[in-house]
Amino acid sequence: LGMFSELKFPVPWGHVAAKAWGPSEGHPVLCLHGWLDNANTFDKLIPLLPRGCYYVAMDFSGHGLSSHRPAGCPYHFLDYVIDVHRVAAALQWRRFTLMGHSMGNFSFSYCFISPQFCFLYPEMVDKLILLESLGFLLAPEDTEGWLKSKRRVIDRLLSLEAKQQTPKARSPEAALQRLLEANSHLTAEGGAILLQRGATETPAG
Repeated sequence: LGMFSELKFPVPWGHVAAKAWGPSEGHPVLCLHGWLDNANTFDKLIPLLPRGCYYVAMDFSGHGLSSHRPAGCPYHFLDYVIDVHRVAAALQWRRFTLMGHSMGNFSFSYCFISPQFCFLYPEMVDKLILLESLGFLLAPEDTEGWLKSKRRVIDRLLSLEAKQQTPKARSPEAALQRLLEANSHLTAEGGAILLQRGATETPAG
């Protein structure tokens, strides 16, 4: 397991980089590095682990060889959870083992990326391996609401990304009609005023 290959997964702001060891048909294991680390943190560990698995260690956005988010965009911990989902989807992994270290489990703001992902998507994780972690702590009364709201946000975002299309060109009248349908509180006059600045005229419409 000493030899590895480099991987890149496209994301809207560039790419997420990763290193992979073992046979690609082996049992999938996704490895998440710690606070201010990168995928190289697993270089000494992976050769000691069972053969027959396919280990993929990703660089979180802004770490290692992964693209930084655009200037001015904060790095929220839920965004790292979404990166995990993006990488799993790019690898076409329906179910896998998750191994997380430090920030991959624990951060100073008590957000836990590996356990958080498991909590949100239990159907995707067969085993969770935590290195230096306390787990994911939520008050029992907060659990259901947190789970529903966060999963809805993530699923909606990933669904919109997957459906990215070229904006439709419409006639000015059709554009106004579409705006009014989506915003029932608007008058036709108000909609027309907003469209002056909210739409771009092209040869197609």
